[in-house]
Amino acid sequence: MMSAPRPGGRPFTGRHMLLIMVCFFGVIITVNVTMAVFANTTWSGFVVRNSYVAGLEFNRKAEEAQKQAALGWTSKTAVRDGRIVFSIRDSKGEPVALSEGTATFRRPVSDTEDTVAALQPAGDGGLVAPVELRDGSWIVELNVSADDRTPWHEMERLLLREGQTR
Repeated sequence: MMSAPRPGGRPFTGRHMLLIMVCFFGVIITVNVTMAVFANTTWSGFVVRNSYVAGLEFNRKAEEAQKQAALGWTSKTAVRDGRIVFSIRDSKGEPVALSEGTATFRRPVSDTEDTVAALQPAGDGGLVAPVELRDGSWIVELNVSADDRTPWHEMERLLLREGQTR
């Protein structure tokens, strides 16, 4: 059944309705497929590889964190001029001599730009390493050792703008 012609136009037919429905659902399906592809090709969703093992290690990590806090040390991390500079001061404000360490940089939502920098001793007791990071948000995980073999573990979120920490 065809409807009456519109003033100055052709009548609205079933063919027009079919075209509208195909376009409508075509857009919905295209958007859903695009979003599914982006979801599968970006962040994996993993926080830890094995949650059971991570749960077993929780008490040990909590104990290590309490020992670290009892030291009363404070740390400073800076990224500028293509390098990371890390230093620690003891409870009296004196620099703690550091021997070695690593800085692992991760994006908060992706693992495609993960970067590990081997920290080397600097002249002032701190550690330094060259890094090439794009601007944006980063999570840096630092694992360092003092000269007396005292371990230090820290995670920090950094916002880089034009190659400098904010």
